[in-house]
Amino acid sequence: MAGFTRAISTPAVMAMIPGIYKHHRCRNNVYPQSDVRRYPVPDESVFWSQPYPDYQPPLYEAAVLKGKEWADLDVDDPSFKVKWNQLDGGVNRVSFVGEYELRDGFPMNMFGRTGLRGRGLLGRWGPNHAADPVVTKWKVDQEGKAVVSADSGRRVLQMCAIERHDCGEWAIPGGMVDPGEKVSATLKREFMEEAMSSSSDTEEIERFFSGGKEIYKGYVDDPRNTDNAWMETVAVNFHDENGSIVGRFNLHAGDDAAKVKWMDIDSGVKLYASHANIVRRVADALDAHW
Repeated sequence: MAGFTRAISTPAVMAMIPGIYKHHRCRNNVYPQSDVRRYPVPDESVFWSQPYPDYQPPLYEAAVLKGKEWADLDVDDPSFKVKWNQLDGGVNRVSFVGEYELRDGFPMNMFGRTGLRGRGLLGRWGPNHAADPVVTKWKVDQEGKAVVSADSGRRVLQMCAIERHDCGEWAIPGGMVDPGEKVSATLKREFMEEAMSSSSDTEEIERFFSGGKEIYKGYVDDPRNTDNAWMETVAVNFHDENGSIVGRFNLHAGDDAAKVKWMDIDSGVKLYASHANIVRRVADALDAHW
């Protein structure tokens, strides 16, 4: 794989996507939920266009993928008939970033080397599509008045955040898009599964999630990414302006969430993967404190 080149993997293209340039979260560390150490990839050797003749990344496939309906078969399995860079039955194998190349039958991460071959924990070869609902409301004091930051003079925004079971980091309550599922349905489903009680007013929730503003669509600097499999997402902001819809319901941790809370957001917020960059876009769009 060391000789692979692709014009899209250039600094000019990467720099257009905030927080993802040279994908820091999926390099030079131990792969999540394993003892597999990634092959070292210095900053100057990330892009496939840069020669790295000594590059010998280990191959890792998590045992949890074996026999699962939601996971692809091995690339060299004779029964694995796949349509790359297009809709493959119910599975979307199209990247939001552009057309990815294949090398020896393997799809190649357009953002460059990660120090690991295979799929790791990811079910799909190539892009693995997720949906992230960024649900927000304004922070208010005990009298119901908006809280304004003394530093910026802007209102303080809160987001619904979950603490992930797998890594203990706080995150947007998102998840994977099921085969054939519309992204709009995934956004609502994931929020309900991870952050809301089943007793909530479903009709009102339906109306709330029928709107929303798309904030980001593309590659995610996720610690699970490999040279051959990576995360992409559609992030949509659902803002409860008066705090009268989701803001009045009790949050309830479920599914992949250990905890759930309304989190104040600002420049110091620490979130999973590229989530902080997505949340900053929401704050900018709402003219909120950051």
